[in-house]
Amino acid sequence: KIGYGVTEETAPGVWADVIVEKHYMGDVIRNARQLTPTEHLNDDISVNNSISIIADAYLSENFFAIRYVEWMGALWVVENVDVQSPRLVLRLGGVYNGPKG
Repeated sequence: KIGYGVTEETAPGVWADVIVEKHYMGDVIRNARQLTPTEHLNDDISVNNSISIIADAYLSENFFAIRYVEWMGALWVVENVDVQSPRLVLRLGGVYNGPKG
């Protein structure tokens, strides 16, 4: 799943990001992980993976709104989107903790 943050009017004069999820298939073209030491009890983990997806019209027009990708049972922040038509390469970062679809 890919989660998009779409700005919608939730009440008169009130705008908020609403998460819309779409299903896609992709290829993992880079598989890596990184532990970042923190002052907390547990270190932060980032996957630093790159996933290549063939873009449909919706994905091509809304790639700027991508917030997260579900991969290996968890939601990961999309840190970077590289447009390589007809594909998009999504670079993942840390665990996503924001609103979900």
